[in-house]
Amino acid sequence: MLIAAAAKQAGHAVTLAQSCAEAIQHLQAARFDCVTLDLMLEDGDGVEVLKALAVAKFTGSVIVISGMNAARRIAARSCARSLGIELQSLPKPVDLAALRICLANQCKTAKGLPVVHTWGGIVVDGVAEQHRS
Repeated sequence: MLIAAAAKQAGHAVTLAQSCAEAIQHLQAARFDCVTLDLMLEDGDGVEVLKALAVAKFTGSVIVISGMNAARRIAARSCARSLGIELQSLPKPVDLAALRICLANQCKTAKGLPVVHTWGGIVVDGVAEQHRS
């Protein structure tokens, strides 16, 4: 719920999935700009979701948030690259400030705006308006 709240605050619409199967169903039914992904899901490995992203020709951003060790997150990044997907990785417990920055940057990148960090809170629309003028 913390990740969903941070994503909403950054201006993203949020769709939740509790399992690999549910995530893959969502990917087949809709288009997404950004995906946050745990590597250990209820019914399998998040790498299966990465493979589904590749099959769906996903071009958005992926942020892996996982309690697995750094070596496992690095392996997931290598796997993603081999599938043509670039991802960022954050360890659990997630640093909320780092997550907010990642999500704000994803939103701005999707809108074609330069990445700007806003410390002490994220004001995506206000920053976007400044860049549009």
